[in-house]
Amino acid sequence: MTPAVLGIIGHFSFGLTALSFLMRDILFLRVLATASCLLGVAYNYFLPEGPLWLVIFWLSVFTMINAIRITLLFIENRSVNFSDEERELYETLFRNFSPVEFMKLMNLGHWYKSVEGEILAIENEPLRDVKLIYNGEVAVERQRQEIASLRDGTFIGEMSYLQDSRATATVRTKRPTRYVAWPREDLRKLLKRNPTMDIAMSKLFQLDLARKLGAPPVTEN
Repeated sequence: MTPAVLGIIGHFSFGLTALSFLMRDILFLRVLATASCLLGVAYNYFLPEGPLWLVIFWLSVFTMINAIRITLLFIENRSVNFSDEERELYETLFRNFSPVEFMKLMNLGHWYKSVEGEILAIENEPLRDVKLIYNGEVAVERQRQEIASLRDGTFIGEMSYLQDSRATATVRTKRPTRYVAWPREDLRKLLKRNPTMDIAMSKLFQLDLARKLGAPPVTEN
């Protein structure tokens, strides 16, 4: 193998390692790490001065470990069965979660169906949970004035969760609304035990807040 080709293989191997550090999805991370190790084996075997067997041995060990973990992840993911509602949420909002992580989250949550006019949060009162509107519409009120209207795919109580504070507004259903709710403290414990889920959930909250801040205010007809 020519030195030029060998150099390209070496750079590509380290490049894949660097790229794997950017991956939030553990499966993609391990796939890239495995590819990097295999290229590293090739690079260290074809060196002009002869193979570096110590490096090749440990790269091979890392490859086997990653291969085993990838296989287990595939088995875990294939064992997950979503309901129609869960699959819709996963495909539209929670793609940054692995299927197993998403099911951990959904197993913690509870589904509810509210009637029109039901109050889901009261301004300046403690919130026990974080809610996600699956289907329906709610009014956000401050000092009894409607300031926004929220629909499918929107969180309720994420600001209070992030700031560990009371509700910043009153939320009232404008029509029958189906939503999922996660007990706040249980959610905090779950995310603390699963750092990748914590990062993904924080990103979801930030995107939701950005959409709300960018939404036009409610005006009366």
